[in-house]
Amino acid sequence: MFTKRLVSGIILVILAIIIVGKGGALLYGVTALISLIGLFELYRVLKIEKNAMGVVGYLTAISYYGLVWFDGHHYVTLMAIAALMVMMAIYVFTFPKYRTEEVAESFFGVFYVAVMLSYLYQVRAMGDGKYLVWLIFLSSWGCDTSAYCVGMLLGKHKLAPVLSPKKSIEGAVGGVAGAALLGFLFATAFGGKMTELMYPRLACTLACAIAAVISQIGDLAASAIKRNHNIKDYGNLIPGHGGILDRFDSMLFTAPAIFFALLFLP
Repeated sequence: MFTKRLVSGIILVILAIIIVGKGGALLYGVTALISLIGLFELYRVLKIEKNAMGVVGYLTAISYYGLVWFDGHHYVTLMAIAALMVMMAIYVFTFPKYRTEEVAESFFGVFYVAVMLSYLYQVRAMGDGKYLVWLIFLSSWGCDTSAYCVGMLLGKHKLAPVLSPKKSIEGAVGGVAGAALLGFLFATAFGGKMTELMYPRLACTLACAIAAVISQIGDLAASAIKRNHNIKDYGNLIPGHGGILDRFDSMLFTAPAIFFALLFLP
């Protein structure tokens, strides 16, 4: 199991370096694809993956990525309203075939998976994006690793005792500190090549720290959904890691966190 997890992890890192490094249409297409796969995994857990509500969710996610590609962000609210209207129309005209919860789950899934993960591509498309996009991985995976190490060494106080008994407050603080340090070191190495940030070290350090806090919420949120529905993994697409959502759960939160942190920091 460990060997399988290690090998698939190495392959994932290599693919990430190639795809994220290349950016552009390749990263856009891969991000859209894994968003749809992740959305399917979530809908399967919620048991709406094949019904009309799920189909509207898939079509909404595809429409959203169309808006992202053509820079139509000002139409996202219109898209969301239109999608909800279609879902509600199906709900009322086929009543009582669908439950209110299915409408909410379908709508939630689009934003939880497709919209939030799209910021991986959107950060890459920013000025200095070829450097800044790696902050998403540093804050996500760096926080996980640092939190695990610090938690093992110093963890005494439970962070979420019912949901995740092994996570500690000390580990959480260590995760944020570790991610912030990685952001600082990254900016020290590449900050001189960045032209959009006034203070690269400060901006990257703060962005990673903010994203690391939010990353841990994302990790716990994914665990909470799995606990609610009594499943261990969302899927088995990635050997040793589970499904797309099992591997990218925290990144769903760090990608938009990095984007908006960098947007508002000098």
